[in-house]
Amino acid sequence: MSPVRRCSRTACGRPAVATLTYVYADSTAVLGPLATYAEPHCYDLCAEHSERLTAPRGWEVVRLLDASAPARPSGDDLEALANAVREAARPQERAAGAGGARAADPMEVARRGHLRVLRSPDN
Repeated sequence: MSPVRRCSRTACGRPAVATLTYVYADSTAVLGPLATYAEPHCYDLCAEHSERLTAPRGWEVVRLLDASAPARPSGDDLEALANAVREAARPQERAAGAGGARAADPMEVARRGHLRVLRSPDN
């Protein structure tokens, strides 16, 4: 027997990533992270089938978030990353603005942003 649980859908052999449980009294289908143990009254679903899940008319689908899954980056995360890259691209400007004088590199000919043009070692 394989240690990887498979999707419960007929003819689907993909690995399961979520568990579906029905609460008949509330007419609710609950889709959450993969259960620790396979239960006879629950259905394990692969990523594709869990995304396309629909419930019967009059039923509600509750999707529980998996706290251990990596979160998708938000707009704020991407903006913070871009700001960090911009800040790292100009470290000498911060040092000069703080009053610290940067030692001149005898090999450096020119500078543009965070790029340096260096003198050839032959010269």
